[in-house]
Amino acid sequence: MIKKLRVTVDGKSYDVTVELPDEPGAGGLAPAPVSVPISAPPPPPVSVPAAPAASGSSGGGSGPGDVRSPLAGRIIAINVQPGQEVKEGDHILTVEAMKMNTSVVAPKSGKITEISTTVGSAVDEGQVLARIG
Repeated sequence: MIKKLRVTVDGKSYDVTVELPDEPGAGGLAPAPVSVPISAPPPPPVSVPAAPAASGSSGGGSGPGDVRSPLAGRIIAINVQPGQEVKEGDHILTVEAMKMNTSVVAPKSGKITEISTTVGSAVDEGQVLARIG
């Protein structure tokens, strides 16, 4: 059986002809899957509010200036250092998970008092990565 389809990719339409077996299990080969690269806008920065301590988080209790990891992953960039002044929403660091980068931003304005991770470190969701005083 031959089917004609119209496929739209990135706003451009294509007419495609596909040959299918007449009956299920009739033996014909299924068409090979087609990979089409797509581009999507980067995810928005994530501001993570203070939450109860999760396993793997650094000690010292929980506070409103804690900068926590929004997901489990690996630290690929740290954009601040202890003593640096930041404003609410400033990009603090980047966590990579499943080949996607997530920006972690300052939950409040203040001075970075502690960075409790390093580039390349694996982190858990909710883990304290930095503190703002």
